[in-house]
Amino acid sequence: MEKLGIGIVIREMQSTDNEKVAMLIRKVLVELGVPKVGTAYADTSLDQLFQNYQQPKAAFFVVEEQERIVGCAGIAQLENYKGNVCELQKMYFLEEARERGLGAKLIHICHTCALDFGYEYIYLETLPYMKAAQKLYLKTDFKYLQEPMGDTGHYSCSVWMLKSIRSLVTD
Repeated sequence: MEKLGIGIVIREMQSTDNEKVAMLIRKVLVELGVPKVGTAYADTSLDQLFQNYQQPKAAFFVVEEQERIVGCAGIAQLENYKGNVCELQKMYFLEEARERGLGAKLIHICHTCALDFGYEYIYLETLPYMKAAQKLYLKTDFKYLQEPMGDTGHYSCSVWMLKSIRSLVTD
């Protein structure tokens, strides 16, 4: 667990968080007008995230403010890809938690975790109109790709980015 200020912590997800995290993700996706198919909204794992991250080289984190979950993200092996690449997955924040530096901090924690797990690269997928997210990813050393890696099933996400673990910025 990492305390970020008064009443704000980033911690590993617990099984009791499943329903709250699924509701947060769906709320953000609906708010942003994301298609319900071909995105995280349709993932069958969404209601059982804790259980799905109980595998080697995977972790999922939540951001809590005043004991309320306001953001989340995880990493796991990139599906259907043979290289030593993890995917930054399901990174979403409620509107009141955005543009406060919490996203950059959560990405840093995920990167550190990926480094500890021995991954070489972190991959992500997003949507073209999620410009604020792309700005954050670029600021944290992700670079655009011309085509997707692996097969996540998120065919509606047409922006792909990759970051070398070696470019991890240390505090």
